[in-house]
Amino acid sequence: MKILDVAICVLGLSVLGRGQEDKRPSTMTRLSQSAEQELAKSTEELRALREQIANEKLPLAQELTASEEKVVQLRKEHERITRLVDEGNLDVTNIKVEMKARQDELSYIGNLFDEYARGFESKVNIAELQYCGAPAQAAKEAVEDKALTASERFGKQLAFVDVSIKRLFDVIGGLRFPGIAVDLEGSVLDGQFAILGPVALFRASTGVSGLVVPQTNSTKPLIRPLEGAMQAGLASLVETGEGNLPLDPTRGGALKALVQKTNILHIFKKGGPIMYPLLLASILALGTVIERLFFLARERSRRDPNALEQFFAAVARGDLAEALRISQATRFHVLRALGYALGHRETSLPSALLYAQAQELKRYGRGIPVLDTVITLAPLLGLLGTVTGMMGSFSLIGGELSAPGAITGGIAEALIATAFGLGIAITSLLPFNFLNARADEAKHEIESASTQLELLVQPQGMLGGPGLHARGPSGGEAGAVIVPPAHPRTHRPMELAKEGKA
Repeated sequence: MKILDVAICVLGLSVLGRGQEDKRPSTMTRLSQSAEQELAKSTEELRALREQIANEKLPLAQELTASEEKVVQLRKEHERITRLVDEGNLDVTNIKVEMKARQDELSYIGNLFDEYARGFESKVNIAELQYCGAPAQAAKEAVEDKALTASERFGKQLAFVDVSIKRLFDVIGGLRFPGIAVDLEGSVLDGQFAILGPVALFRASTGVSGLVVPQTNSTKPLIRPLEGAMQAGLASLVETGEGNLPLDPTRGGALKALVQKTNILHIFKKGGPIMYPLLLASILALGTVIERLFFLARERSRRDPNALEQFFAAVARGDLAEALRISQATRFHVLRALGYALGHRETSLPSALLYAQAQELKRYGRGIPVLDTVITLAPLLGLLGTVTGMMGSFSLIGGELSAPGAITGGIAEALIATAFGLGIAITSLLPFNFLNARADEAKHEIESASTQLELLVQPQGMLGGPGLHARGPSGGEAGAVIVPPAHPRTHRPMELAKEGKA
């Protein structure tokens, strides 16, 4: 600001000096010197001010850089805290969802426990309530007691579950425990119970023993004593835990199950006469499958890819004699077919390949028609058995109505025959498809090798008929050979047809 004032003064003095130059020369000189001094002073102040600014600029820049770094650090810290807050919110949400799931699980388990406790009394003998009735009652009351916490309620329910599990282990082989019962006269008796399967026995300390039966509107069981030797047998069994039970607690159910116990032979006999053709069909299918599996295993062991490569290499270099020797020295079905075709190349290579392929594939196709027949025939035989069985059942409806067993026997015959027929067909279908797949693979393998052989032995032209040129052993081409006329019925070359008969 001082510099601007000095410059204005100098300019004004200059202008004024020009007008009065001649009048006041000494005054102008003084003013000029004074202005120069002021200018020098202002320049010095300006230089000092610049030095001060330069000295103060570096600390301010350093302070600004430090402040910016601090702002960056604060921003990173803010982002970290924000991320932690977001992760915390997500964790809180997940925890709430998990807590809700756990609460639902606890509610579901609690309901199961409550249902189990309420239905426990109806599933056990009335006498067993004296053994494990208190925990069951406590588990039922825990659900209705609002003063209990969830942990206390589950504790009572789990205590009842532990008692019921212990009861299961104790019941194995029979369970004995002390208790009270009521006799036929209404007297309360102390004694011991014995649980044997569905039967409960009781022996009082007074010597009275008998069967335990429930009473209506009472938690104390009623004792029905037996007579004679059965009374003494029950008393000994309850007292010592060993002995024979002098009654059948299953009411004949065990004997009935033993009598009605069946096996495959019994089921076969109940299937009726149609089961014998089904048995024959199953034997044919089984024998065919076993023979075919042995055949496929034998053919797999005869595979010789190296010999096949050597065969094609010999054909490619024109050494047909070596190729024939390789094909005759192996039992690989592909090489046998190619060797036969190569041996009859002068007659007709394509026809020879077709003939050899048909002969090899015929071996793979054996047994497949048998399985096809069994697959079709077995369900029809089962259906025939169904018809005959139903005919026998309906023939009895109008007559011997007092023989329901015969009617159900005819229905059983019908169902058994149908089940066996479908089972044989389904079982035979799997190996049938497997054998067809193996035959297709063999066909594709022979066709691929035949195509490769035809490409190596190129047909060259027509000389009165189709002919081919093959490279001889020296690498040159052999002469064209005219194919003989075809057989009128087989449509194969005459010589090849004769060999086919052989």
